[in-house]
Amino acid sequence: MRALDLAPAAPAVMGSRPAGQRRRTVGVAVLVLALAGALAWAAFAPIVPASRDALFEIPPGTWARRMAGDRVEVLPGTIRLTLGINDVLLLRNADSVPQTFGPALVMPGQSFRLPFTVASTYSFACTAHANGQLEVIVEPTPARGWETLRWRLGDWARRLSGKAPGAAA
Repeated sequence: MRALDLAPAAPAVMGSRPAGQRRRTVGVAVLVLALAGALAWAAFAPIVPASRDALFEIPPGTWARRMAGDRVEVLPGTIRLTLGINDVLLLRNADSVPQTFGPALVMPGQSFRLPFTVASTYSFACTAHANGQLEVIVEPTPARGWETLRWRLGDWARRLSGKAPGAAA
């Protein structure tokens, strides 16, 4: 007599997975590759701004509100710029009185452009601030790789939060 073989039958293809699981694995792999590609682009692609100006406007009525005792803060106390990307500070005076920014007197309806060429921290007298001071921090151009990726992520976060480019975090 022959002994009965009670071992379970082997699957047709060893190591095969159900079709749904294979599709899920391929989908995850494609998603991971797309994310890696996006991060590589963000880290190594050059940053090309539409404009190098960081615009800050002194709105109408600022001086009148301040003279009425209102503590008006129309500009951030610290403005951050980045060389080669947004390295020109553009102040627009929409108020009805002249405003002083450093050595410049910005008349109503006029703009004042101040380009920066050296990474450093600058302090200016500014009549648009209640405390009379404005600090501008100019950071060096981010190096390709992690620094560029960190800069882009910070820029996207500022845009999503509605802050002006150059406004300190």
